[in-house]
Amino acid sequence: MRRGSGLFCEETPDPVPGEGQALVRSLACGICGSDLHALQLGWGGQRAPSSGPPQFVFGHEYCAEVLESNRFKAGTKVVSMPFARGPQGTEIIGYSPRFPGGFAEKMVLTEELLLEVPNGLPAHVAALTEPMAVGAHGVARANFGKDDVAVVIGAGPIGAAVIASLKARGFGPIVAADFSPARRALAEKLGAHVVIDPAKESPYERWSDLGVRPGAFDPLEPVLAGQPQKRAVIFECVGAPGVLQSVLTGAAYGAQVVLLGVCMEMDSLVPALAVTKQVNITTACFYSAEVFERSLHDLAEGRIDGEALITDRIGLSGVAAAFERLAKPNTDVKIIVEPGRA
Repeated sequence: MRRGSGLFCEETPDPVPGEGQALVRSLACGICGSDLHALQLGWGGQRAPSSGPPQFVFGHEYCAEVLESNRFKAGTKVVSMPFARGPQGTEIIGYSPRFPGGFAEKMVLTEELLLEVPNGLPAHVAALTEPMAVGAHGVARANFGKDDVAVVIGAGPIGAAVIASLKARGFGPIVAADFSPARRALAEKLGAHVVIDPAKESPYERWSDLGVRPGAFDPLEPVLAGQPQKRAVIFECVGAPGVLQSVLTGAAYGAQVVLLGVCMEMDSLVPALAVTKQVNITTACFYSAEVFERSLHDLAEGRIDGEALITDRIGLSGVAAAFERLAKPNTDVKIIVEPGRA
């Protein structure tokens, strides 16, 4: 059935597992910001003409139950990195017409990538493994040191994952900025030491208080001050046009900027800001298998409070409305889709 948002729900044949694959039932799957961007840009939402993008089933943040497998018993609860080998090489589950995602009732997954969910972790929390791994990978890419100061721009799902990962690894202080009061409260609950409302205060005005050299370039400052300065690490977790430019404008001298927000539109910036401040810009996408597995255990062993990130759990009939909610400023962080929910 077609939806006004461009999403539709319909019956399709069950997928058939091939060699090295398992047939699973989707138990829970998160809605990702990348799904929202993809739909807005016309990826697989409405039925496309033959010359347009193919249709596909969203959902790459999933937990599933094994139905058929040569390596796992039926009924085993699993998660996995959302990748599969297709005719054109590695494809992303949930963004491929050949590999439906977790908003389908059944999926085909690669057996080698499956991880059994430990400690009786509920499926709706285990589904957070993928977005938690994205945040943890961003922290790993930053090579965060014990004296570094973290500033997280945007406390949505990815920003929250960064904060949780920093806290789980014992890093701090952590400054988090978001316009939403609910998301600021979540950031504080997950371990942020300072939370800022950007409508009232710039997240870049406290550098001196945090022991970080301000943005102005002065090569004599460290010599005359006689003491080392702390490094600022800024995690951009919004992915909207103009955000990177604002980060460079406010960045401290020698800062590292880690781009985790996925901006899918043309953007512009002034490179001289990065050059004169000697800012290092690092990008982070996906994660390693080790980071993914560690994120699962961080959730299962209580180092990350997954329940705190989930603001709603819905069935398939609520997906279109949930996409509309998440596309507007609101209090939601992570909405979990449970295909078996009425």
